[in-house]
Amino acid sequence: MANVLGIAGSPRKQGNTHLLVSHILDGAAEAGAETEAELLGDLTVRECDGCHACWHAKPCPKADDMNALYPRLARCDALVLGTPVYWYGPTALMKAFIDRLVYFNCPENRPKIAGKPVVLAIPFEEDRLDMAEPVVDFFRRCLAYLEMRLVGQILVPGVTRRGEVLDHPARLEEARQLGRSLVGW
Repeated sequence: MANVLGIAGSPRKQGNTHLLVSHILDGAAEAGAETEAELLGDLTVRECDGCHACWHAKPCPKADDMNALYPRLARCDALVLGTPVYWYGPTALMKAFIDRLVYFNCPENRPKIAGKPVVLAIPFEEDRLDMAEPVVDFFRRCLAYLEMRLVGQILVPGVTRRGEVLDHPARLEEARQLGRSLVGW
């Protein structure tokens, strides 16, 4: 059975990002996957300080919640990453998480995530889809560097208020379908 891990990088519980990630995970569960989710706002993920311990296959010396996420990232079969657009980039929560994926940069750890499929969930306030392109490009480059496969995305423009994405049932169904298709990758 496939295991899909969802990481929501928004500080808002039940906000648009959390809801989109949840709907993607619901779709994956409908397709037979085991799913689990983490809200980065509930965790402590400190910044990477470039000590390079992980580049030498040593444990990260940061005593935070990211160390518990590393084995879960290695164990999952697919990943869902969600962030709203903040100043044309991901949230600080998501950026810290991505920075700490440097743990998988060394030859001993890279095989633990290389080839894994990833889907993105990106809600944002602006109405134009191209406003999310810097965030999508950020993920595209980071995931390619880690040899992970970006296999899908859902961009939902024009949502600002907490839970406003619930006013867009077609987009929520699209998120569920994305989750269902993720299980087949």
